[in-house]
Amino acid sequence: MPTFKAWVIEKAEAGQSLSFHDFDEADLMDGDVTVRVTHSGLNYKDGLAMTGHSPVVRRFPMIPGIDFSGVVEASDHPEYRPGDTVVLTGWGVGETHLGAYAEKARVKGDWLVPLPEGLSPAQAMAIGTAGYTAMLCLMALEHHGVTPKDGPAIVTGASGGVGSVAVALLARAGWHVLASTGRADEEDYLKSLGAAEIVDRAQLSESGKPLAKERWAAGIDAVGSTTLANLLAATKADGAIAACGLAQGMDLPSSVAPFILRGVSLLGINSVTTPGRKRREAWARLASELDLDKLAAMTTTVSLLEVGGLGERILAGGTRGRTVVQVA
Repeated sequence: MPTFKAWVIEKAEAGQSLSFHDFDEADLMDGDVTVRVTHSGLNYKDGLAMTGHSPVVRRFPMIPGIDFSGVVEASDHPEYRPGDTVVLTGWGVGETHLGAYAEKARVKGDWLVPLPEGLSPAQAMAIGTAGYTAMLCLMALEHHGVTPKDGPAIVTGASGGVGSVAVALLARAGWHVLASTGRADEEDYLKSLGAAEIVDRAQLSESGKPLAKERWAAGIDAVGSTTLANLLAATKADGAIAACGLAQGMDLPSSVAPFILRGVSLLGINSVTTPGRKRREAWARLASELDLDKLAAMTTTVSLLEVGGLGERILAGGTRGRTVVQVA
């Protein structure tokens, strides 16, 4: 059987190891579609997987990379034929199923989405899991019924992948966007994406009161822990926060006060096993609503060979916006 290049995580005495080498196509996992991967992305979860800082990987050996775009090489799935261009995010790829930092992937066709019209494969991965998650957050806020007329919207981790796309999407939708970041030098960057004001991360990252002065009607939070608790405490009556990340931690040191005294809602966002219909709706909206010039401004491109050194960087907050991995 032919081989292809891939980053592979192996179990080691000290925990795990990451190396770049040939991988035998015969060792790919079960699936009814084989894809020649052209692009992938760098996500916070990829950093956790590659470094072993969190037990993201639950099968060894594992090819990391939780999202990709590419061209179908072989298919036993009724919806896909060789030559089709597809996108994948989630479904445990890069965690329990061999992932995207490789020249080939074999997956279930039901996990795939046809590349939306108006997007190139590279642009699809500039959006990637992070941008797709940001759109799910926006859709959840809209479904809740909160609108720009109700007040500002805040985005935490604003200079990261989810945050950058969230700022651009909310601004495009008419929101007055408050962008929270701990990186003062990113102010011009965030305002170029549509942020109206910058909020110092330090205002939100330390323990606060169960209820604070009402400051925003909505929010998209990629941080969790104390930051999310403070967001909830300062949310206006009947407002909502969409929570999708845990960069600060998985805990939530809050109280019931925002929920029962102001009617605030906490909207949990699951981007991993989103049903197909909702998944396609999110990608269609991204193709039509995200400003591609702003997407380009937040995107850096690296080669597959460079991936191994990026895990620690993204966990340390050393990346900005989106990083596309050019595989082909």
